[in-house]
Amino acid sequence: MDLFTNFPLWAALIAIGFAQFIKVPLQYIATKKFDWSLLTSTGGMPSSHSAAVTALSTAIAIEEGLGSPFFAISAIFGVIVMFDASGVRRHAGEQATVLNRLVDDFNKLVKEVKTWPEKEEQEKRKELKELLGHQPIEVFFGGLTGILLTLFFHFLLLV
Repeated sequence: MDLFTNFPLWAALIAIGFAQFIKVPLQYIATKKFDWSLLTSTGGMPSSHSAAVTALSTAIAIEEGLGSPFFAISAIFGVIVMFDASGVRRHAGEQATVLNRLVDDFNKLVKEVKTWPEKEEQEKRKELKELLGHQPIEVFFGGLTGILLTLFFHFLLLV
């Protein structure tokens, strides 16, 4: 039953769920279209990875203190995850964009040499996961989301 009272675990899971859910209305505000696939996709605003690791670290800091080795482990883990989300994974997404264009452009060129240049850009793209990583601002707001949600739930549980 300790699993059900593990505040750091639940703080991180709730932060992931919230960050994934909030992507849908934020995308709607930006595009005026609902995209429910964002609930389970990687990338986008805010970063659920960042929300999770900051929620975990914040909850551990609340329960164990900032001097705790558990906090040290979670903080370093969080830094690595957030660095990866905004660095390596973002660059992999940019590479996927380039690969999409190259593959699609080559296939279109081979099939329709004469009509290819007149096609819309949307028709030229094939789905390869391009939204793998995060812009630094998405990582920042994901981290902020995790910290604020954890503090909110901590104070909510104290009352």
